[in-house]
Formats: sequence, C-alpha cells, structure tokens
Amino acid sequence: MSQLLDKAKNFVSDKMGDVAKPEASVTDVDFKRVSMDSVEYLAKVSVHNPYSTSVPICEVRYTFKSANREIASGTIPDPGSLKATDTTMVDVPMKVPYGILMSLAKDIGADWDIDYQLDIGLVIDLPVIGNFTIPLSQKGEVKLPTASSMFA
Repeated sequence: MSQLLDKAKNFVSDKMGDVAKPEASVTDVDFKRVSMDSVEYLAKVSVHNPYSTSVPICEVRYTFKSANREIASGTIPDPGSLKATDTTMVDVPMKVPYGILMSLAKDIGADWDIDYQLDIGLVIDLPVIGNFTIPLSQKGEVKLPTASSMFA
C-alpha cells in the first residue's frame, strides 16, 4: 500500500512541475511623495496569470535595501487578485524614514540618488497546489525628490 502511495505522490509531483505558474517582474521603482516623516517610493510589479480563472494574492512581502542596509520592509495583506489570462499590475508602496536617508548621506551626496536592492515575495493561492511564493529581486538606483518634484 505504501508503494502505491509513493507512486501516486511521485506522479502528482512530476505533473505539477510541468504546470504553468504565474510569472512576475518589477517594472518600475520611483519616487511617489514626501510626508512629514518619510519619503514614499512605489514599486510596480507586473504579474502574468496563465490560468483561465482569477487567482487571489494572499500577501506581498518586501525588503528595500541600500548600502547593504534595510531601509524599509513590510507586508501588504490581501492586495487583490490576478485577472484571468491577463497581466495585473500590483503596487508596492514603501516608506523610508528621513533618519535612514540621512545615514546614507555618503551614497546620496555625489549623485542625489540611492542605489538599492528590492526583494519581493508575492504569495498567491494556486488551486490544488496551495500558497506559492514568486520571489523577485531587482537592483537599481532611484532619485531622491527635489524641491520641484515635491510641489509639482
């Protein structure tokens, strides 16, 4: 009996490995707004759903790093769902306190931008499989706001 169960498990795992899964990519990271205590940035994530039904997004986890230091992190619970056989844009807002930006002054001083690494875990609920995390990572640089961009 246990051999039959093992064969069934192997068969299912082999078949599930061939099933198309949603794919995602970070399309943009940019300045969003300035508040009294922080600067907010917005990451846009493009997610393609190959299934003919919508798929719920359980949560989005993110870590925003600069100079090998975490400058923002968080979780966005239940941000919606992925449209059936379509591409959905998911917004990931990130608040960076001013105190952290000031501690990065060496990196900022020369070119008024922040070199960053953004790590995102997009947790979706796939039918039959259950929760599945799509890991994303992107490196780049994002400009700090100027006086003209704050009041535009």
